[in-house]
Amino acid sequence: MRTPLQKGEEILLVTHPSWIRLIGPALIALAAIVASYFIGFLEWGWTLALIALIYFFIVYMIWKCNIWVVTNLRVIDESGLLNHYAKESPLEKINNVSYDQSLWGRIFNYGHVEIQTAAEVGATDYFNVHGPKRLKDTITLAQSEFKNLQLSNQARQMAAAMNLQGIGTSGGQSSAQSVASELEKLFQLKQQGILTEEEYLRAKNRLLG
Repeated sequence: MRTPLQKGEEILLVTHPSWIRLIGPALIALAAIVASYFIGFLEWGWTLALIALIYFFIVYMIWKCNIWVVTNLRVIDESGLLNHYAKESPLEKINNVSYDQSLWGRIFNYGHVEIQTAAEVGATDYFNVHGPKRLKDTITLAQSEFKNLQLSNQARQMAAAMNLQGIGTSGGQSSAQSVASELEKLFQLKQQGILTEEEYLRAKNRLLG
């Protein structure tokens, strides 16, 4: 991957287009090698084999450079052998991820992945993706963990703010620590699915007064 990672960013998944597109060039190269054997390497048969091998190598390198990367912060679509194309979709701006596969796609594990974002461009389509379900599930899981991290940071910031506000008042620090502890408990209950988002927000607002 040629796109530099941000601070604290980790790669969760790297996938390519389906290897099916390599079959044609590989068969052409194999046929050229076989044909060159019968034509004779001492004449011009080796030229045919060399051209076919170079063609396969170029197609393979283009395939290898065409990747989709999921990190804990974004989804990166990157391609280009001599040039470089890269498009990023931040996790917080992704609204929905879906995939579909044809019959052949289910047999050979490739398909189409669509990402709906909040950006003006709308949907981003990835075609002939190897392991489309795995790509979709990885993005969904990364989104969930990203949202949990944001909520956790928010709870810590509120707890720290309450702690700072309580310093200097009679019994304020002890009260702030109690509120901070309750905020952490509420967030844990929400993570466990015991509290819904609305219940969590109502309880938090009551706690903060």
